[in-house]
Amino acid sequence: MTFARSLLAVLAALAAAPVLAAECRPLQSGPPNAPDQRPAFQGQTRACAIRTESAYDVSVVAKGVEKPWAVEPLPDGGFLITEKRGRMRYVSPGGEVGQPIANVPPVDSRSQGGLLDVALSPSFASDRTIFWSYSEPRDGGNGTSVARGVLSADNRSLDKVQVILRTRPTYDNGMHLGSRLAFGPDGMLYVTMGERSDRPMRKFAQQLDSHLGKVLRVDRDGKAAPDNPFVKEAGALPEVWTLGHRNIQAAAFDAQGRLWEIEHGTQGGDELNLIEKGKNYGWPLVAYGEEYSGSPIPNAVTQREGFQQPVYYWDPVIAPSGAQFHSGKAMPEWKGNLFVGGMKEHALVRLRLEGGRVTGEEHLLTERGQRIRDVKEGPDGALYLVTDSNNGELWRIAPRR
Repeated sequence: MTFARSLLAVLAALAAAPVLAAECRPLQSGPPNAPDQRPAFQGQTRACAIRTESAYDVSVVAKGVEKPWAVEPLPDGGFLITEKRGRMRYVSPGGEVGQPIANVPPVDSRSQGGLLDVALSPSFASDRTIFWSYSEPRDGGNGTSVARGVLSADNRSLDKVQVILRTRPTYDNGMHLGSRLAFGPDGMLYVTMGERSDRPMRKFAQQLDSHLGKVLRVDRDGKAAPDNPFVKEAGALPEVWTLGHRNIQAAAFDAQGRLWEIEHGTQGGDELNLIEKGKNYGWPLVAYGEEYSGSPIPNAVTQREGFQQPVYYWDPVIAPSGAQFHSGKAMPEWKGNLFVGGMKEHALVRLRLEGGRVTGEEHLLTERGQRIRDVKEGPDGALYLVTDSNNGELWRIAPRR
């Protein structure tokens, strides 16, 4: 009887196995670009498809914003929006799009360049200081720079404008300029950088005498934090926090104060990384995916001792831009979930993270067919998105009432 019961238990388990597999159907069902590559651990790619059960509505707050790159909600219910071609605008709580804010420095808007991210000072309520990143025209080319200024009470101009950080080296193209700005719980400003794309420039992602392909950590004056990992290393730039990145256009802190970034990979190599002080994230020596030509990435492998593995990667890619952890204030079901703009997928990508791993993925808003460039949570707990088009829009996602 015991044997029979054991046999029945085994048969029952075998019968249940296909059902369990069906419950964990990966969201991405298309063929990978690099089919011979294998993840370093289970769940590193193609997580289980999940679905939001709570009802929500999507409304258009504002229209007619030209190629918006970033949205930053303000305490008064309004928004700052950057336009790639070099304009910053205030959008009122009612959706009125203001005239370009005065005194924004000139930008080089070729290709991926232009006016990029904008972030409020942690003390914005008292000092009205904002920070922004942009591709700055320079002798011999351009480079990503960070400036700060004081936003006037009427939201029409910037005063006391000062460039606080000029990344180097300067280079003459319009590719892989980063860049997201995020203030950490330590009060420091974290700046994400690209490595400028061209093959001769890729090496700089591994060199500490360059800002390219790095996450930088500076104070509000643009000076390196004194406890940065390489401040005492000869030849290293003191602003460097981590290295080995390709092009980071999404970064956000979670409720535990940890920084996560999502970077553009090559064809089949977008990555989600948990950023840790002084770590090397591999590019171009360690990477998933392949060149856009279909050829292997030269001299790269997917795993190498001493280099960090991504928490998650996409193959095929989503083209990530903008990121936000949801507080759960408006949508309790989404508490702790990471939202990422998916430009290639025309989606708002939702990731469920548990124990430092991605355990579910959902693509929202695909029926709208829009490239999502940035996503932020407002003071009301709603999510606000900007769409990447010449006639860009500001959307609000909130619970259905």
